[in-house]
Amino acid sequence: MPDPDALRARWTRALEGVRGPGGGPDPVPYADNLLRRWQEPQRRYHTLTHLTAVLDHIDLLEGYADDPDVVRLAAWFHDAVYRPERSENEERSARLAERALPEAGVSAGKTAEVARLVRLTVTHDPADGDRDGQVLCDADLAILAAPPSAYAAYTAAVREEYHFIPGAAFREGRAAVLRRLLALPALFRTPYGAEHWEAAARHNLTSELETLSS
Repeated sequence: MPDPDALRARWTRALEGVRGPGGGPDPVPYADNLLRRWQEPQRRYHTLTHLTAVLDHIDLLEGYADDPDVVRLAAWFHDAVYRPERSENEERSARLAERALPEAGVSAGKTAEVARLVRLTVTHDPADGDRDGQVLCDADLAILAAPPSAYAAYTAAVREEYHFIPGAAFREGRAAVLRRLLALPALFRTPYGAEHWEAAARHNLTSELETLSS
């Protein structure tokens, strides 16, 4: 189980990296609000464990980002609103960032960049020159390159989140998601992701798709 105190400290460092130390109100209440959201009972995969993993992967990839702390704030918000039965979670999460970050002392320009990055997680298809978008998307998709047992746990958790969808309909929808990902010219856009994650992720996705189709 991720340590909430450690996550609060990570939030504070990222927020102060964007706005400057003491450049706004106490960061902790904002962290606590986000932590509560990430612990809502409907979540099985989009939990604090996922948030921690994305933050860890951003730390690994930060050398490829133009503004790593902006990317970290986007990670905190990217699934902050999550209702499996609704399709506009990313948009609602981006709007949450647009409301919360100015109040927390973040400039309009940085806030807009965080919201843009959150919206980018709809497609995970950043432009060639979008270094911050590439880092966030690679960090979010890194689970796709996990070892088989971890990948199986990920797919099981996703199925639990969508427990209300009948089996055949879930398989059809999940297969469409997998085909969309496999159709991307590259799943990972950073040099590290391309070298270390691309092949494993395509193998996992292809194997899952074959299982769903059998």
